[in-house]
Amino acid sequence: MNRVTEQESKYHNIDQMSVLEILKGINNEDKLVPLAVEKALPQIEKLATAIAERMLKGGRLFYIGAGTSGRLGVVDASECPPTFGVPFDQVVGIIAGGDSAIRKAVEFAEDDDKQAWVDLQEYHINEKDSLVGLAASGTTPYVVGGLNTARQHGILTGCIVCNEGGPIVAESDFPVEVVVGPEFLTGSTRMKSGTAQKLVLNMLSTTVMIRLGRVKGNKMVDMQLTNHKLVDRGTQMVMDELHIDHDQAADLLSKYGSVRKAVEANKK
Repeated sequence: MNRVTEQESKYHNIDQMSVLEILKGINNEDKLVPLAVEKALPQIEKLATAIAERMLKGGRLFYIGAGTSGRLGVVDASECPPTFGVPFDQVVGIIAGGDSAIRKAVEFAEDDDKQAWVDLQEYHINEKDSLVGLAASGTTPYVVGGLNTARQHGILTGCIVCNEGGPIVAESDFPVEVVVGPEFLTGSTRMKSGTAQKLVLNMLSTTVMIRLGRVKGNKMVDMQLTNHKLVDRGTQMVMDELHIDHDQAADLLSKYGSVRKAVEANKK
């Protein structure tokens, strides 16, 4: 495989650059990311469609990864319940080294090709579920091993990587390869590669949740009302949908606890 993520930066002597030169270089590289994601849209479509089909039948979505990739999976999974009102165990992000690795790197955690499956067993993963491996390089043993064992158990597998081919792609039914090119800082895949993975995760989970009926029109009608900003947003949604004033909408939202329930109970 061609490990583009490890290739040398096309910028030299960056330690001698001015602050503005550094920023311009990073920005120029970041501009390439959406274009690389666009090229991967057919792959993302296949993965999102397959996951949605399984989740409509009661399956769950799992992410596994190490380092930046693992953290991005945890972020995406943790944002699904408040955004879409799904149970906290419907989308699960698992990082090599456990939750402590979210804040502090755990040495060699990503090198254990058996641990991911052990971690997944805590959630009783089964053939109804889908597993997406996240790894910029496409070679992380923790992710490769997890996908390999999952496939043996009939679990749908996918991946989001920033190199073409490689072990993780080989273990994925639905690979997504977003080749963004060498990083501004050689090998620092938390940069363009991380941005690409975040963009794809946003697209993947949002598309799946829309297919699951968790969005009405263009509104997050099942979002959790966990702060004043979201309560205000929900109140406005109810106002717009039912054509009522603020106080009436606020009362309904308080009574029913969600935009969807408030609207459905009072829609004429």
